[in-house]
Amino acid sequence: MSNIDLIIEERSASIGNFMVGRLLPFREKRAVGPFVFIDHMGPADLKAGEGLDVPPHPHIGLSTLTFLFEGSIIHRDSLGTELEIEPGAVNWMTAGSGIAHSERTSSEKRKQASRLHGLQIWVALPKADENCAPSFTHVSKDQIPSWTENGVNFKLIAGEALGKKSPVPVYSKLFLIEIKSEKRATINLGHQLYGESALYILEGSVHSEEHEFGSKQLLVAKSGSLCEFEIEANTTVYIFGGEPFPEERFIDWNFVSSDKNRIEKAKENWTLQNFPKVPGETEYVPLPQRKK
Repeated sequence: MSNIDLIIEERSASIGNFMVGRLLPFREKRAVGPFVFIDHMGPADLKAGEGLDVPPHPHIGLSTLTFLFEGSIIHRDSLGTELEIEPGAVNWMTAGSGIAHSERTSSEKRKQASRLHGLQIWVALPKADENCAPSFTHVSKDQIPSWTENGVNFKLIAGEALGKKSPVPVYSKLFLIEIKSEKRATINLGHQLYGESALYILEGSVHSEEHEFGSKQLLVAKSGSLCEFEIEANTTVYIFGGEPFPEERFIDWNFVSSDKNRIEKAKENWTLQNFPKVPGETEYVPLPQRKK
């Protein structure tokens, strides 16, 4: 990996009653390819009676990707979806013109101590698809392309790369790859990636050009060609990126768009509660007020 352009340290942020580590956006790097937002959730040890509680909140102009390492979350949305996501599966929700959803720990899981750990990701939509009809897709763990090369385990969670294609229904050229190894190994991706790319070290360490990088660091490459690097034993990394869009994407709270007017309209609609409702939910997250 001979072209590291930026190193981003994970920063603490709050999502209601839960703390996360924020990776994107960053003041010096707002997006990597179409990826505009990434939170590292946990690991959080929850006592009996505790759980994740994110009431209904809205999105436009993006797809959300939830990928858990441990624990589970009940997803409910305004399409009527109610589904529990567990480790290794993918929840892919496309907001398009507008959707609302909640994320909670099930009442059954709250009966005993549990652990929650995973990634929450936003992927911006191409301009032509920003106002598409909302949709939801669940891809089970056994549908995700997984393979082993020289003792190193790979997963293509979303997109297309390394000669594989994930069934997650993405809207643009992108990739999200998991690489996990129990032994020290050299990873040589050659020039199989494209667009922009970054590498997130979940655990363990990575060596490149006589430098060592540790967990909770995001390494942003100058180009999509991450090429060759070494990982220590018991290391897990995630490589993501793809083709960037020609237009800038604006983010305001939970809304993403190439058009600021569309964001302002979405904020008005949420304030007036004109978004579609989430069945079974009675509360909602209010639009944050700007500090004066």
